[in-house]
Amino acid sequence: MPTARSRIVGPLAAVLVAAGLATGPAAQAVPTAPAAPAQAGQPTLADLAERHGRYFGSATDNPELTDTAYTKILGSEFDMITPGNGMKWYATEPQQGVFDWTSGDEIVNLARKNHQKVRAHTLVWHSQLPDWLTSRQWTASELRAVLKKHITAEVRHYRGKVYSWDVVNEAFEEDGSYRETIWYKTLGPGYIADALRWAHQADPHAKLYLNDYNIEATGPKSDAYYRLAKELKAQGVPLDGIGFQAHLALQYGYPTTVEDNLRRFSRLGLDTALTEVDVRMQLPATEEKLAEQATWYRDLTAACLAVRRCVGVTIWDYTDKYSWIPAVFPGEGAALPWDEDLRPKPAYQALREALR
Repeated sequence: MPTARSRIVGPLAAVLVAAGLATGPAAQAVPTAPAAPAQAGQPTLADLAERHGRYFGSATDNPELTDTAYTKILGSEFDMITPGNGMKWYATEPQQGVFDWTSGDEIVNLARKNHQKVRAHTLVWHSQLPDWLTSRQWTASELRAVLKKHITAEVRHYRGKVYSWDVVNEAFEEDGSYRETIWYKTLGPGYIADALRWAHQADPHAKLYLNDYNIEATGPKSDAYYRLAKELKAQGVPLDGIGFQAHLALQYGYPTTVEDNLRRFSRLGLDTALTEVDVRMQLPATEEKLAEQATWYRDLTAACLAVRRCVGVTIWDYTDKYSWIPAVFPGEGAALPWDEDLRPKPAYQALREALR
């Protein structure tokens, strides 16, 4: 079933809650001539990224896989894909102990067909949980058993089929305190280390990430992840990387410390990745806004390339046609490198320039 796109980001003082899956309004149409796409025989974004030892990916979701024009670009420009919703708890364990891998399998099979890898998303999150999980009170021992069973079942099912897992998603508030989720309130902060250990036991070869928004710049929230990552590494917990979602908005300014922030996590012996990139704007889109957006995409990509252990970039779907943003931020959109008609925008050319 269509559900909310998973990522919300706004000013640090006011982060909204997502609801609904939408296609963008006509107001997102690009007012200028689009940048030229890669011509036949020219390198794709994935080809260009590979020259730097990086991947370049896109999120996708099951409902849009019937759009053949869309899937043609998805299968050619990118070498990594992320399922936007099909591996979340509501989809994979809709009833307690009853698992449904249909949606996730569809995307894994598509990736295999296109010789792509999969960033699997996500095992532990406070949102998009099934009613059976949220409608009752659990003791710590009960919920711990439920969490372990879910992680073990899902990771085992996809063992050997995915590159990495976003194991725990959005664990902190903007001020660096733990988010008051069902997991934290019932199990305490140790649920994060437990989740990582259980995922590693189920698939020792998958890369294991913590993932969050508004941690691109240095600040209280990214500092909290830095402290946690340092503690987990010191305890021998199997943590491989930190995912910086990078849902950005022109009106809030560019995170100028992103490269330094990526670098400090790398010094802990961790991979980093830009995992859910989009750059939204207040509509209507203008030449000036699209030019600024293109610069942000270029700069984000360059920051990843400048840090050896930043392994790749994933945009949160590649086209405004399937963006989550208009449903969550009314009056905003035009966030992705392709427009609603699957035409590349200036941001697409900027990505190519950064990767060259």
